[in-house]
Amino acid sequence: MKLDWHAIDTVLLDMDGTLLDRHFDDHFWLEHVPRIFSRKHDLPLEVAKEKLFALFRSQENTLNWTDLDYWSSRLGLDIPLLKRDVDHLIAVHPHVTDFLLFLRHNGKSVNLVTNAHAKTLDLKLRKTRLGPYFDSIVSAHDLGLPKEDGAFWERLRKRIDYDPERTMLGEDSETNLATAQAYGIRYLFYVSRSSSSMPPAPSSRFISIHYFNQLIPSEGTMEIDTQLACAVPEAIVAALRH
Repeated sequence: MKLDWHAIDTVLLDMDGTLLDRHFDDHFWLEHVPRIFSRKHDLPLEVAKEKLFALFRSQENTLNWTDLDYWSSRLGLDIPLLKRDVDHLIAVHPHVTDFLLFLRHNGKSVNLVTNAHAKTLDLKLRKTRLGPYFDSIVSAHDLGLPKEDGAFWERLRKRIDYDPERTMLGEDSETNLATAQAYGIRYLFYVSRSSSSMPPAPSSRFISIHYFNQLIPSEGTMEIDTQLACAVPEAIVAALRH
């Protein structure tokens, strides 16, 4: 498939795992919170993890999944404060700023569209300083629906004036890409390396990219061959497994 940037006006980008390294979130929810919870309730760490992971799974694909106030109340912990304990792990994926600069230079509408809670957004945008690159920043909590809900994409058009046929969406969630595809968003890319602590895991359903610089065409052109640009060399995959 040829990607012609002349055919795209609007770019929608997810945050966690897409633009930002998901290692922070994985460490926070899978290690840091269970450790604090186990100490508070005098539980073995593995028992605390079992209890918490069951709670987390019960809220998947809902707004509660990313609602820091919900989890603070549910767990009896100050989740925003605990995030600051490990905020040194917040990091931008390689080549993200290059890609954002390419979009801005070529007059695209650049939009951050995330399920993240407002308190998470505030922390991460302060740490990464990515905010000025975007024309708009929309949290699913502002719209009352998570991106996993197909109705989200129509509701989003009340905040961002976009034509699905001329829009690109970058995500690390196949579920969110699938709901966007069903709505009619044409250009869909899956970020295969959501976390620096894990090897790339390309999608079997969507064109996958390793880094966003794979979507930046060579100087003097606005086209790329996605089959070539989005291939992840086996040498890179092998190196990341070690």
